[in-house]
Amino acid sequence: MRRTKADGKISNKAYEKELTRLQVELVKLQEWIKHEGLKVVIIFEGRDAAGKGGTIKRITEPLNPRICSVVALPAPTEREKTQWYFQRYASHLPAAGEMVIFDRSWFNRAGVERVMGFCTEEEYKEFMRSCPEFERMLVRCGIKLIKYWFSVSDDEQERRFQARLTRPTKRWKLSPMDLESRKRWVEYSKAKDANFAHTDIKQAPWWVVNADIKKHARLTCISHLLSLFNYEDLTPETVILEDRPPQSGYVRPLMEDQTFVPDVVSELIVKDQSKAKPNA
Repeated sequence: MRRTKADGKISNKAYEKELTRLQVELVKLQEWIKHEGLKVVIIFEGRDAAGKGGTIKRITEPLNPRICSVVALPAPTEREKTQWYFQRYASHLPAAGEMVIFDRSWFNRAGVERVMGFCTEEEYKEFMRSCPEFERMLVRCGIKLIKYWFSVSDDEQERRFQARLTRPTKRWKLSPMDLESRKRWVEYSKAKDANFAHTDIKQAPWWVVNADIKKHARLTCISHLLSLFNYEDLTPETVILEDRPPQSGYVRPLMEDQTFVPDVVSELIVKDQSKAKPNA
């Protein structure tokens, strides 16, 4: 990736070019998954504001949602709390020819539930015992399980939290859990280390992404994801559209008889043109 000399960051032009290339490859991977009947699970975990959502968005942007779906579960209901812990996650696992991305996953128990005291000590210990076996079982059943951990520094996380305060479209991301996590950096670090010690298994290892620079993290993660598959290009041959035959026997209803959404763009154009006119 070409980077600018000024700050060590990739230029916007180079970033967009490489992202476009990678997204084309993601479409090829999607067709390969469908063709081969693969079952793929990708887990995204990491610190709050580490950039997981932005990377997921770039992965799914060019893909068919019927093949690639995103699972971001809310807090468990009272009924779900009485179920086997992995039960509500298992219901979202893929069938043949599908890829499921978990935006946070069963590792909530090893992270936020552990740090915030939402689970008991026994529930936590049981998770650490059973999680590796659960994942090995998934792999034995033919699921390709990929786990990414987005790592972000304390200073960068704080900068992103502060930026959310001034951006109306991102204020919703500052949840009470996010605010509490700012106070418990060390506790979350210890929980992550313990999690890795138990669940970084050979059959499904943790892949750590340096996420201090969002654009770098996106390109790095997508490139690595593609490298995990020996996929082939199944792009269909170019379709030639023949001339449409003459159409007859249809009379379109009057436009006045239909209810159209009001056109707001015309008003914006008028306003824009009025601002562009020089003062008389």
